[in-house]
Amino acid sequence: MSGAIVRELVREARPKQWAKNVLVLAAPGAAGVLDNGSSLLRTLAVFGAFCLVSSGTYFWNDIHDVEADRQHPVKSQRPLASGAFSVRTASVVGTVLIAVGLAAAFVFGWRVGLVVAGYVALTTTYSVALKHVAVLDLIAVAGGFVMRAIAGAMVTGVPMSTWFVLCTSFGSLFIVTGKRFAELREMGDSNATRASLEDYTLNFLQTVLSVSIGATLVTYCIWAFDVREVSGSTWPFYELSIVPMLTALLRYTLVLEQGHGAAPEEIFAADRWLQVMGIVWVVVFGLGVYVG
Repeated sequence: MSGAIVRELVREARPKQWAKNVLVLAAPGAAGVLDNGSSLLRTLAVFGAFCLVSSGTYFWNDIHDVEADRQHPVKSQRPLASGAFSVRTASVVGTVLIAVGLAAAFVFGWRVGLVVAGYVALTTTYSVALKHVAVLDLIAVAGGFVMRAIAGAMVTGVPMSTWFVLCTSFGSLFIVTGKRFAELREMGDSNATRASLEDYTLNFLQTVLSVSIGATLVTYCIWAFDVREVSGSTWPFYELSIVPMLTALLRYTLVLEQGHGAAPEEIFAADRWLQVMGIVWVVVFGLGVYVG
């Protein structure tokens, strides 16, 4: 196998998308167990497992969409759609990545393995059918984010509060809906490359964005106060973390209104103020965990 094909296979795996798997660190990070060597290694291992299986599902997603992608102005540049390697090669590599990732997850117990397997099943179902069904496509992708957070909690034995799960769920729905909103604005009437977009309107997606951002903020506030009460902290760091969280949510909403957001990972990588708010949040919340 030539070096050029290997480079295209790596590109097809979409390592930029691995940033989404950082959610695995959410629960153990909030619980303050990542300074424990064992917990950190277990969390990083599951992070790696998600990187492998998610890359594997990207291969299979593109196999199902190869003909449609070739008609898309941007997706036609993807390695498989552009003909950099064959569908057979993509199927073999995708299957191997998923198998190795699942095996790595089951090393840490059947519960963790089951969550990762559930993620693969959900993502595969999304690629085959749910991505073409309006609303269900939003819920399916958001569910994938939530499963990452659940896996991180399970592998470290960290209990998850109801408010943490709800905040993660609504926050994920906000990001996913923002992506659809940006895609619909970008494609306009030429939206045949994603069937579900034909059923959406900008007004509907704006309504979902409003509901999800409001629910995210409310559940985060309740979770922050709940964590402070449980921890017995005498410092208001958890409550103060609401400020950078709110600012980041509003900043991202502004980015969407400006016509961006079809690729959330690129927005987070390029928008310096979103990065600043993320760092501020980590510092403030971290002070609550380790100082409060």
